Amino acid sequence: MKINLAITYNDGNKKEVSALAIDIVAFESEFDMSMANLEKNVRMTHLLWLAWHVEKRQSNAGEFEAWLETVSQVEAADAKK
Repeated sequence: MKINLAITYNDGNKKEVSALAIDIVAFESEFDMSMANLEKNVRMTHLLWLAWHVEKRQSNAGEFEAWLETVSQVEAADAKK
């Protein structure tokens, strides 16, 4: 399973990332919520946290709050990635 996300940063740069199994398991642990329930209960915090976790795993991000200050939006991306 993988979830593709498009991140837009405050400086206008855009990046697509793919949340993999390791990110999904971390999400479920962090929010005590099954990924299967995400569609029904999606919050921006969920998408932002998931994108941040991918970035952190790839060593491109520090702490969540600091990373949030650099991001203007996160949204689902085309699954072709």
